[in-house]
Amino acid sequence: MSTAHTEPATVESAGLSEKQARILEYLHANAGDRTYFKSRLIADDLGLSAKEVGANMSAVVDATRDIDVEKWGYSSGTTWMVTEETR
Repeated sequence: MSTAHTEPATVESAGLSEKQARILEYLHANAGDRTYFKSRLIADDLGLSAKEVGANMSAVVDATRDIDVEKWGYSSGTTWMVTEETR
């Protein structure tokens, strides 16, 4: 069973914009597969600019408790380290 139907309710209750919700959903969907995400690659996958991703990331970080997002590097664009929280 897919969790895609429950995620938007969580996103809406967090008070995120549509762009922020899309970024959060993207990170949730991909955090199990990889750890490092470049802003420009997130942007390419979501049809946003790297600047839009970076500008919205702090709201995304504040809205989630089940993944940890840390700004990791700046060479050739910002890289984010994303890890799933263990309970």
